[in-house]
Amino acid sequence: MESGKLMRTLVGLAIVLVLNAGNYGVEAQAQPQVPCFFILGDSLLDNGNNNGIADSLAKANYRPYGIDFPAGPTGRFSNGKTAVDVIAQLLGFSDYIPPYATTTGNALLKGVNYASAAAGIREETGRQLGGRITFSRQVQNYRSTVSQLVNILGGESAAADHLSKCVFVVGMGSNDYLNNYYMPQFYTSGRQYSPEQWANILIQLYVQQLRIMYNNGARKVALLGLGQIGCSPSELARNSSDGSTCVQSINDACQIFNNKLKSVVDDFNKNYANAKFTYINSYNIFQDLLTKPSSYGLKVLNTGCCGVGRNNGQITCLPLQSPCQNRKEYLFWDAFHPTEAANNIVGRRSYMAESSADAYPSDIRRLAML
Repeated sequence: MESGKLMRTLVGLAIVLVLNAGNYGVEAQAQPQVPCFFILGDSLLDNGNNNGIADSLAKANYRPYGIDFPAGPTGRFSNGKTAVDVIAQLLGFSDYIPPYATTTGNALLKGVNYASAAAGIREETGRQLGGRITFSRQVQNYRSTVSQLVNILGGESAAADHLSKCVFVVGMGSNDYLNNYYMPQFYTSGRQYSPEQWANILIQLYVQQLRIMYNNGARKVALLGLGQIGCSPSELARNSSDGSTCVQSINDACQIFNNKLKSVVDDFNKNYANAKFTYINSYNIFQDLLTKPSSYGLKVLNTGCCGVGRNNGQITCLPLQSPCQNRKEYLFWDAFHPTEAANNIVGRRSYMAESSADAYPSDIRRLAML
């Protein structure tokens, strides 16, 4: 027992050292724990793929986004790092994983980020925000990457061996609720389907794409569950009577989806050869931030650091708007997205679980070692 506690303490200390080692050009270790890291998702993980989409309204390549990021505004929907930036650091990568939109050639070998703001599992999700790269198109882009890796590495066998060692993180579904099911002015899904039916529809489509990824070499896959969407400044502004009580019906719907996603992990691990899937319980991690904020240095939970209107959540952060000064004390950066302070915690606990509820069956650190 004592040796186990010592090991956890040493690993925790190592994480602190990595996170304090710098931002760009992190020198955590000589070699990363895995050769490559691939990311698929939405604006929580996007790091610039929407920048070049002319008709997209879902962009964050302007100040004050990136105000605390060394490279300034890059397309990340935060004041600084995203959760996958933190995970990349902890995996030992010397730089953050680059966006697919600007990555070619041998740079593909260490992985790319396909995530796109406003993207959903459903094709129509987010359409009111214009251009975006849906989940199925992100998977198509991954297949294109695999074809290029086959050429770079000299054959399908070498590519398959390389990809089998990579970590994949997939974070999809938030927009299928925020920018579809709970947006009746643009979508009929909320009137057509119960939360249970909607979750079943989403999971069925999700699994189809995961199978394509698996058939194209993905083996170590971490699926990020939905956070507490009903606690975002946007939903508090629209649906909370006092502006601070979370919208429980929305959170309940998220948990229906999450429970089904966790079962997907079991299915892949049981029925697909060499599949090593895991579920990251973002909902549980966020619950801790909401119920024990002082433990994490957080003080403001219901208002965006940057935004307009009630809870700073009715209109998201505008170009050149002055954000709050005490950003490390805010849970949310804008109407929807966490601050770097929150992303640091989510990324760290995704990498190394602090409670048994954080990840199932393993955290990303153990996934990398499998």
